[in-house]
Amino acid sequence: MHNSIAAIATAHGVASISIIRVSGDAALDIAHKISHLENITPRHAHLTSLFNSNNDLIDHAIMIYFAAPHSFTGEAIVEFQCHGGMIVAQEILDTITSYGVSLAQPGEFSKRAFLNGKIDLTEAEAISKLIEAKSVDAAKILAKQMKGELKHFVDESRNALLKSLSYSEVMIDYAEEDIPDDIMESITTQLEGLSSQIEDIVEASHRRRGLIEGFKVAIIGKPNVGKSSLLNALLSYDRAIVSDIAGTTRDTIEEQVRIGSHIIRLVDTAGIRESEDTIEKIGIERTLDSVEDADVIIALFDSSRTFDEEDTKILSIVDNLEDKHIIIAVNKSDLDKRFDISKLDAYEVLEVSAKKSFVRLTEKLENLFDSIGEGEELMLISARQIEAVTQAKQSILEAREPLLNGELEFFSYHLQEAVKFISSISKPYDSEEILDKMFGEFCLGK
Repeated sequence: MHNSIAAIATAHGVASISIIRVSGDAALDIAHKISHLENITPRHAHLTSLFNSNNDLIDHAIMIYFAAPHSFTGEAIVEFQCHGGMIVAQEILDTITSYGVSLAQPGEFSKRAFLNGKIDLTEAEAISKLIEAKSVDAAKILAKQMKGELKHFVDESRNALLKSLSYSEVMIDYAEEDIPDDIMESITTQLEGLSSQIEDIVEASHRRRGLIEGFKVAIIGKPNVGKSSLLNALLSYDRAIVSDIAGTTRDTIEEQVRIGSHIIRLVDTAGIRESEDTIEKIGIERTLDSVEDADVIIALFDSSRTFDEEDTKILSIVDNLEDKHIIIAVNKSDLDKRFDISKLDAYEVLEVSAKKSFVRLTEKLENLFDSIGEGEELMLISARQIEAVTQAKQSILEAREPLLNGELEFFSYHLQEAVKFISSISKPYDSEEILDKMFGEFCLGK
């Protein structure tokens, strides 16, 4: 039974049901031993008692058998759907392993599905990311990849490159002949089009990465403008300490919150000001790091205080930011106004109150995230995929000069590199090393 694996496929904790999955040659034998059933029909839900190796009753559960190759992994699979909670599920798993079945490594079920030709790497990565999706838009994008959208792009790109490569190889064989101008023009046009398409896809993928990972929103401002109060209000509980003492928040505080259909990472930062306090200075440095790492910056000002040098410092930081979504908000709108709002004329300004109403801010955030999710562009969902298409584009660009100079051997070399990089998105060449690293990041039981 050395080739059979098992794992609890549902999350840890208390729930209505837990699922234990077995894959491999021993799966059906395990089903017979644990259920005591003689006849097990594939793809039929059997309501049955489950017993441990001492024939003690564990649970009354549903058991489903999938015969090879008609299963997720392409191997025989048995799933036990028992009552939730870790005790029952763990006892079933312990019973399975007592019969010689190995515990699955993270991602091992998906790895077997790939090796058995049930899915390619684009589908495998989409499955992994879908489990961790941070928005409805992300789920839609990943569902498309699971149905082969990225694979279709890879196949089309690979075929285009191979077509140009075949032209080159033919022309090398007939080097004494003049290269027809229309073939040269066709190859150049095709490669330029593919290079431009790759550039657009990479740009869109960077811009929309927050849909998959969760957008990071940093709240910045001078001390005591209400950053921590706003964080607590958005979270609906007191996560950060709030006081009138400047410098109370000395480190960044990061929490997840749902805005519309998006789960975002909200970061409360230390107030930015000149300080001689060593700990506070470290907190301010971390604030600036959070600004660099964030997708959206909420610059918060205090309407009950006059505009001063510390506000000027915040505004200068915002003015120098590139490729960030900026939201300017003036807090404490329920108090007497002393703030000169004309200082912010370059921006759209939202007036909010962390204690009274901040609906306009949450609506602004929701609309912003929704707008980023709009569009039908193909999206790359991992650093590995982005690196592969970037390397393919670089190889295409390096092939251009040899083509124009008639150096077809060098042109073919660079094009072969491009084919290798683009193909690696769905099926890598150095498969074992890459597969172990990639599937090792999956959750247990998947």
